[in-house]
Amino acid sequence: MSLLAPSILHAQARECRIPDRIAAPRAVPVPPGERRTAPVTNYLLALSWSPEFCRTRGRDPAHRLQCGGIADGGAGRFGFILHGLWPETNGPRWPQWCRPVPALSRAAVRPHLCTTPSVRLIQREWAKHGSCMTRDPGRYLRAGSILYRAVRYPDMDALSRRNQTVRQFAQAFAAANRGVSPDMVRVQSNGRGWLTEVRICLGRDFRPRRCPAWQRGARPNERLRIWRGRG
Repeated sequence: MSLLAPSILHAQARECRIPDRIAAPRAVPVPPGERRTAPVTNYLLALSWSPEFCRTRGRDPAHRLQCGGIADGGAGRFGFILHGLWPETNGPRWPQWCRPVPALSRAAVRPHLCTTPSVRLIQREWAKHGSCMTRDPGRYLRAGSILYRAVRYPDMDALSRRNQTVRQFAQAFAAANRGVSPDMVRVQSNGRGWLTEVRICLGRDFRPRRCPAWQRGARPNERLRIWRGRG
């Protein structure tokens, strides 16, 4: 498997300490009518902005690992986390839920909790997306982690203080990553205009590529705000 070279994208380290006890993963059944198979022609790397996610979920025990902080039994404080590595096809009907998969083991999940600090999310991503890429969960999880750790980020604190558009943020994000241009990035925001996610379009060789027209995000001229509270 060919992956992005670290010289193209490089990750920022975040404080993270996994508790001795973590929840046991539970198998996620294929939702009725949601199974889709299609040839994999490219990929999408989805990076969730944790401070915004945790803004309204900080007290929810289901999200303690990501949002609680070390002092409260969580894993740490996070900026961008890996939402998932998603196989795509030449069109909007991407493959998903390709086959039922059993529950992962705690040993399989633990090494990836500083990348995706949610046992439930890791299991779901493997079931929904990884099942369409490989039969080896370790291979899928490692690929996502390597790509995530290769990403460089702009100064998010400085950007959070600016009056900016989605286009300007995409330009700043791309500028931090050699070999990436703004048209290779899709920015997601919620209904109130706050940043929720950045998605990087990748080719079949896992290198950044121009996003197809059907891969939509927030409108380029939309105003974008960035929450920098606890995450």
